[in-house]
Amino acid sequence: MATLGKHLRDWSRSYRDRGKYTPVGVTFHWVMAGLVMFQLASGWWMQRYLVGPDKLDAYQAHSSIGLSILLLGALRLWWRLIVPGPINDADKGGWRSNVAHLIHGVFYVMFVLLPVSGWALWSAIQPAEPLYLAGFVPVPEMPFHDLSPAWQFWILDFAEDIHVSSVVVLALFIPAHALAAIKHHFWDRDDVFAGMLPEVPDTNWSLADGQHRPQADQSPVLPEAG
Repeated sequence: MATLGKHLRDWSRSYRDRGKYTPVGVTFHWVMAGLVMFQLASGWWMQRYLVGPDKLDAYQAHSSIGLSILLLGALRLWWRLIVPGPINDADKGGWRSNVAHLIHGVFYVMFVLLPVSGWALWSAIQPAEPLYLAGFVPVPEMPFHDLSPAWQFWILDFAEDIHVSSVVVLALFIPAHALAAIKHHFWDRDDVFAGMLPEVPDTNWSLADGQHRPQADQSPVLPEAG
């Protein structure tokens, strides 16, 4: 594991030296951002379903994606511990840097609290329906089926309070995070936001036939001696 970590850090150095996150880190960020936004929207929308099979299916799909976010968050944290992010203008120190790191820490906490509380909610509904990670990996329910109905209702109520509170925190911190990134890019004109953008190869495309053409050599042609 130590050798693997060293190889990964050596590989990532070419990105970090330019203030960029690695392609793996960039993929984690944008995939999880998309899933979290989808979860917030679907969680709001499925409250409008009438009680019945459609509402249950929506909750099941929502929980499945939530568990996927839990797994991705764990993998992302593991990757971040092995391959540190770049040192960019967000690391200058001061209260702004402290707030940025605090927001990142809150996001990681939410990546745990929201899926786990949702998992508990699903498990406290008896009989608990099957639950799947990413839609196909079976996940067992939490061991609440042997508890008394009073305890099951208490767990259901407590998990719902945690889930709703976490949604409110996430709904507040996401705009703050996005506005900070916009400020860094357009107001401060530093490298914070650009470091998380995917890199696009500097190549040319032929509009005539839609085929990729490598960048031509721009070096001047010297006359032959003689």
